Amino acid sequence: MSTALWLAVLASSLGTLLMRLLPLLWMRRRLERLDDGDDGFDAMPQWLGILGPLMIAAVLGTSLVPTTVDATSWLATAIGVLATLAAWWRLRSLGWPIAAGVAAYGAVVTLLG
Repeated sequence: MSTALWLAVLASSLGTLLMRLLPLLWMRRRLERLDDGDDGFDAMPQWLGILGPLMIAAVLGTSLVPTTVDATSWLATAIGVLATLAAWWRLRSLGWPIAAGVAAYGAVVTLLG
């Protein structure tokens, strides 16, 4: 592998580590500072509880818009979403609906592409 690829892998892994480590260290320090015998749930900032659903909504929003704007991409996206919803409705799990949606999207793109 080239040096540029190794640097990209290193930068990605460092960024992933810091995205997980910095909030953990920040919250640990905050809980130690506010230590009053509670479980620490009240010490959690309000924005931290809202951040997760907002990120999921952002990822969902960007996933619903195809990268190429043509009829095949829109049809594949619509069928993928319907397959995801149908699998979720049937199984009530997280993994299988995603697999069904990706498989349906890939099947439509392959058959019509």
